[in-house]
Amino acid sequence: MNDLEKISRLLRYYILTSTTNAGSGHVTSSLSSVELMSTLFFRYLRFDLDNPNYINNDRLIFSKGHASPLFYALYKVAGKISEEDIMSLRRFGGVLEGHPTKRFKYTEVPTGSLGQGLSVGAGMALSAKLDKLDFITYVLLGDGEMAEGQIWEALEISLHYKLNNLVGIVDVNRLGQTGQTLFGDDLVSLENRIKSFGWRTYVVNDGHDLDGVDTAFKYVTSELQRSDTPYMIIAKTVKGKGISFLENKEGWHGKALSVEECREALFELGDIDKNITCQVKKPESEIPNSKFQISNQISNSKFQKGKEIPKYKIPKTKYKISDLIATREAYGKALVELGKLYNDVVVLDGEVSNSTYSSLFKEKFPERFFEMYIAEQNMVSVALGMAERGKVPFVSTFSAFLERAYDQIRMVHLSGNHIVFCGSHSGVSIGEDGPSQMGLEDLAFFRSLPDALILYPSDAVCAYKLIDFAYHQRGLVYIRTTRPKVPVIYDSDTDFKESGSVIIKESDNDRLTVVSAGITVFESLKAYEDLKKEGLYIKVIDAYSIKPPDDEVILKAAKKTKAIITVEDHYISGGLGDTVLEVLAKEKTPVYKLGVDKIPRSGKPGELLEYEGISAKDIVAKVKEII
Repeated sequence: MNDLEKISRLLRYYILTSTTNAGSGHVTSSLSSVELMSTLFFRYLRFDLDNPNYINNDRLIFSKGHASPLFYALYKVAGKISEEDIMSLRRFGGVLEGHPTKRFKYTEVPTGSLGQGLSVGAGMALSAKLDKLDFITYVLLGDGEMAEGQIWEALEISLHYKLNNLVGIVDVNRLGQTGQTLFGDDLVSLENRIKSFGWRTYVVNDGHDLDGVDTAFKYVTSELQRSDTPYMIIAKTVKGKGISFLENKEGWHGKALSVEECREALFELGDIDKNITCQVKKPESEIPNSKFQISNQISNSKFQKGKEIPKYKIPKTKYKISDLIATREAYGKALVELGKLYNDVVVLDGEVSNSTYSSLFKEKFPERFFEMYIAEQNMVSVALGMAERGKVPFVSTFSAFLERAYDQIRMVHLSGNHIVFCGSHSGVSIGEDGPSQMGLEDLAFFRSLPDALILYPSDAVCAYKLIDFAYHQRGLVYIRTTRPKVPVIYDSDTDFKESGSVIIKESDNDRLTVVSAGITVFESLKAYEDLKKEGLYIKVIDAYSIKPPDDEVILKAAKKTKAIITVEDHYISGGLGDTVLEVLAKEKTPVYKLGVDKIPRSGKPGELLEYEGISAKDIVAKVKEII
């Protein structure tokens, strides 16, 4: 306890000096969590600091990512970063950013968008259960973020999956950014709500009493396996603890001390022993009962430098030309084939698996299918936790409902982890269900994320192969599938690749080029046949790779024909049309966009395509107008 007291004082020293040197940072939020984290980090965490990717390390997530000065200070005291490093906090080019990111090698996932860390922790705990590993995931939460609905989604799903290897720690320091938090210092109400979700709880009435904090962690870690429920430690703390003019004071959130204020604060701290270097316990070197080899569980290990990424591994599809099959069905069948080959494939669905067809995977591999129910934000963050522990999650729901989790997807993108999202039931072509069910903004969002891969297959063969292709990629992948059954137009030997497209129809007499994707490919083909009867020829391109696009094919078409028409079942802004415009930004060839530009309504798919001006009839009319 004497050592922990000295360590805690040293942590406060680095919090104060690093933020003052940076001129910014969240000092008071870091100071309130010091005793909680010094006790956990140096007495109970089992983590090989020399091998942060070790499969059986305990995991520590700072969901309250603004407490990063404390997060980094822990590794300074552990001897893993230097004085120069800690003083580079928030500096351009440094790795100690304002909120933790993966540029710092000990960061599990980027945090700072509040309310997501517990879901990520649940994903890591699920991964441990799946792999039969005994590591514990700890998540530090702020009391302010307990107002986020996603926290409570994570609480209920963690109980459902019996995650007795997950520990949350709520730092109840009473103050948020602008005043008192929703719960204030009412520990009883907070505990009762958490207990009502089935979690076990342990209340620490003084989160700065090292003996009391130590007792809490000792009890909780010893009791975890005695039941099949997670644990939440709820600790009353003081924001700005340790510095009298900061303690429990409003107006200091996110504000660094001046040099003079810092001197005053350091004087209050008293003697500091900067030579302290503390060890962190290592996990057991042997992993009893584990299913998988360590080398296969390091996140994204299959993408080691110089290792070639295979194109396809699953068997050829047996679909035949003209078979009527929805692309969403091909998604489910491809998942099953991937599951047979790769034990790192896991599938998460938002309680629509019989519509997305991920239910096919569930039937074959129930232990690797995770029902996330109608809680899409939690689902995405859980997938991030699983991806960080070496899984390749396929996350599916209606594309409209993925839009509910844009912030969570944004954080996935910042993490760099490999996750495949599948948005089904996209566009007005879903028909009678009406506008609330129609994903019409999804392409625009995913296109805004640098390096994201966006695939929009038109038929079942294309979908089947692109799902296999997506598994072998890096980073974030979005696949857009559609509801209606459509004819198979590609032979099973057709090749599909990143930044690819297929020229379906072309001749030496082509007047214009029509570029489409997904369901509108079939409208383009109908238009082609109608125009051909009148002696008018158009080039038809299936742009199944929305991002990156097939620049070469589009540029060549622009040079050979007098105009480009894009057709998409998506709002007219931000989707395929804008992709083509970006490719042709320096060209003189005019581009005409056909897309959804009116608020949709219920109706038959064909009626809605005509209503929005993206049917074969509309393409024919546009071609004639231009000619």
